[in-house]
Amino acid sequence: MKILMVCLGNICRSPLAEGILKSKLPDDFTVDSAGTLENNAGKSPDHRSVSTAQKYNIDISDQRSRLFVPQDFQIYDRIYVMDKSNLKNVLALSKDENGRQKVSLILGDQEVPDPFWSEMEDFDKVYQMLDKASDKIAEELKESVLKESGKK
Repeated sequence: MKILMVCLGNICRSPLAEGILKSKLPDDFTVDSAGTLENNAGKSPDHRSVSTAQKYNIDISDQRSRLFVPQDFQIYDRIYVMDKSNLKNVLALSKDENGRQKVSLILGDQEVPDPFWSEMEDFDKVYQMLDKASDKIAEELKESVLKESGKK
């Protein structure tokens, strides 16, 4: 199963979300991240996201930002976005209902605030939100794979 995390620049929230979810899933899952803003393509995650992840023994320093593209709908089984603006931008690129059904806000009806213009403690708050959401998502994904394989 392939999962994609999406935020605006793919340098703060979605790299954290990718690293956190990867740490909670077996290796047969693929987790990646992308952004809806083209300006950051190829850039490393924000140093504050890298530092926050390291604090929890997660290394995201090798990640590189990339732009979300329509082909991602064919590649990924689930697409989690950080806020309603990203949701709107991603859904606008979908050509069909099948693609749109793969997309959801990572926190359900809540948004993950963008910590880019904030202080370091806000990166930790974002980490905590994403960690909690990733616990739930990891369990749902593992159950879904078990059901699909007929083991449950």
